Amino acid sequence: MSSPQSVFDFIVKDAKGNDVDLSIYRGKVLLVVNVASKCGMTNSNYTELNQLYEKYRDQGLEILAFPCNQFGEEEPGSNDQIVDFVCTRFKSDFPIFAKIEVNGGDAAPLYKFLKKGKWGIYVQWNFAKFLVDKNGQPVHRYYPTTSPLTIEIDIQKLLGLS
Repeated sequence: MSSPQSVFDFIVKDAKGNDVDLSIYRGKVLLVVNVASKCGMTNSNYTELNQLYEKYRDQGLEILAFPCNQFGEEEPGSNDQIVDFVCTRFKSDFPIFAKIEVNGGDAAPLYKFLKKGKWGIYVQWNFAKFLVDKNGQPVHRYYPTTSPLTIEIDIQKLLGLS
């Protein structure tokens, strides 16, 4: 693909290694998060992401979680171990994708696209969040330390609920 125009132009791998065409999420608001199982922010982020997903998925919110081991090696497990951890410990229903890199030369193309523009080229740490509108355009980026619940108003706006 020469020059992707939106998040919906990407095909990524799910945790089982299957291709997922992100165009299946067209018309939805997306929260794309690089996640880790052994981070100090793991419990609060997964707990709050679950709350947002439970509250807004029927209105059109999808949370896309991309495990990444680039920060302090805080996601060392296999894709199966990561999914087991997230689904068992946090009962998360949102999709967990295959482990990726978000920075550097091997960064996933999706993340290269998300980081384009006004936000600089580096993801700082685990749990950076990109909010993507219904047209597949990134409209907000939040620091890893940003609590998911504090961005609820931005999600409501994109969903047309506020």
